[in-house]
Amino acid sequence: MSTVTLRSEPVEPVSPEMAARLVEQSSANQPLAPARKTGDVILNVENISLSFGGVKALSDISFNVKEHEIRAIIGPNGAGKSSMLNCINGVYQPQQGSITFRGQTFKHMNSHQVAVMGVARTFQNLALFKGMSVLDNIMTGRNLRIKSNLLLQALRIGPAEREEIRHREFVEHIIDFLEIQAFRKTPVGQLPYGLQKRVDLGRALAMEPQMLLLDEPMAGMNVEEKQDMCRFVLDVNDEFGTTVVLIEHDMGVVMDISDRVVVLDYGKKIGDGTPDEVRSNPDVIKAYLGTSE
Repeated sequence: MSTVTLRSEPVEPVSPEMAARLVEQSSANQPLAPARKTGDVILNVENISLSFGGVKALSDISFNVKEHEIRAIIGPNGAGKSSMLNCINGVYQPQQGSITFRGQTFKHMNSHQVAVMGVARTFQNLALFKGMSVLDNIMTGRNLRIKSNLLLQALRIGPAEREEIRHREFVEHIIDFLEIQAFRKTPVGQLPYGLQKRVDLGRALAMEPQMLLLDEPMAGMNVEEKQDMCRFVLDVNDEFGTTVVLIEHDMGVVMDISDRVVVLDYGKKIGDGTPDEVRSNPDVIKAYLGTSE
C-alpha cells in the first residue's frame, strides 16, 4: 500500500492541513475573490541570489509585482520566503541580482531608504512596544512623515504642535479602519495576539506605503481572527490602493485573496502564476507533499 510522506524542512515540517488543502484545491474548481484591476509592473526582482556562508538561501529568483495586486509568496518552511522579503526591504543585501521599484534599480539599499521610497513591512515575530499604547505604537509609523526637529517636537510649540495634531488625526483614522477604537489607550502588551497583529498592520499603514510587505499576517490566529485579517488586507488593497506582497501558510487564505502566487522551495522558484495555475502545478504539489512510497 502506498503512503504519502510529508516533507520536512530545516525549520519544521509542513503541516498536513496545509498540504491537504493544496491538493484538495488543485482538483476543485472553487471560486476565487473577485479579480482586481491591476496596473503596470512596479516591482521587478531579477536573478536574486543570497547566501549565508556556505548556505544558499535564494538561488536566481525572479518575479514581478503589478500595481494594486495582491501577490503571495508561498513554500514550505525554510524555502526562503522571509529572506526574499528581507532582500526587497533592504534588511539583507543579496550577492547577485537587482531589485527595481518604480523604475529605480538598487542592489545595496538599506531598510530606511526603502521605507522612504514607499515600502512598509510587518514581521512574523511582532516587534511592538509592549508598554506603549495602541495609539502611540501606530504613531511611530509616522516618523518618516514628521518634518519638525526633535527640539520642537519635545517642546510641542508652534508648527510642531500643529503637525503632531495632523499626524494623530491620521492615526485615529487607521485605528477606526482597523476597528480597534476601544483599545486605543491600552498598552499593546495587554492585548490578545490577534489584536496585536492589527496594531502591527496599523503601524505599517501609518507610513502611507505604496507597497505593503506582510510576513505571515495570519500566523497564530484562530479562524475568526484570520477572517478579520483577510478582510483588512483586502480593504487596504481596495480602499487605500496599496499593493500587497504577502507570505502566508494558510493555503485557503492564499488561494482566496491573491491575484498571483510565486512558489519557493529550498531557495528556488518552482512555480509562478494565478492561484489556479499554481495549485495544479505538479512541482508545487510535490514540494508540499513529498513523494509516494
